[in-house]
Amino acid sequence: MKVAQNKKVAVDYKLTVDGQIADQSKPGQPLEFIFGTGMLLPKFEEAILDKEPGEKVSFTLEPKDGYGEVHAEAIVDLPKTIFMVDGKLAEDILFVGSQVPMSDAEGHRMMGTIKEVGEETVKMDFNHPMAGKTLNFEVEVVSVRDLTPEDNASCGCGCGCGSDCGCGEGDGCGCDEHDGHCCH
Repeated sequence: MKVAQNKKVAVDYKLTVDGQIADQSKPGQPLEFIFGTGMLLPKFEEAILDKEPGEKVSFTLEPKDGYGEVHAEAIVDLPKTIFMVDGKLAEDILFVGSQVPMSDAEGHRMMGTIKEVGEETVKMDFNHPMAGKTLNFEVEVVSVRDLTPEDNASCGCGCGCGSDCGCGEGDGCGCDEHDGHCCH
């Protein structure tokens, strides 16, 4: 069976960025997803379309086809006071490189990376960590199969979170990718 729309696909992959391995599937634990539901980068899916189990493909995605360019307006200084929890500064998360979940004025969740901690402000970068990066993938299709009722029951996208997480909204499945309940 070939990779196609609404098929359950499993792939082993390695992502290299700037000559370093940035991410990869674990041995015996391929990345599983439902093809064509917006869970993965469109150009990633395009590169494996019509491939069969055992086929390998290597491809490069420029920033515009990956996570976009770095946008200066997504790097902001926030008052340090917003990092107060129960009247105390949350110093355990206030360090350069720390990723902090936040919400904007409309309640949209986003992840920010601390770039600098000042006396009164914290410089946060809300660009995707891979923004501006060229992504080099090596992918092997492990399996392709028809969907089962169980695949659709786990929020419709196959990410396995088991809840109505708003799949297909925004740039992913909508699950909390930082608590281990999400797809890529």
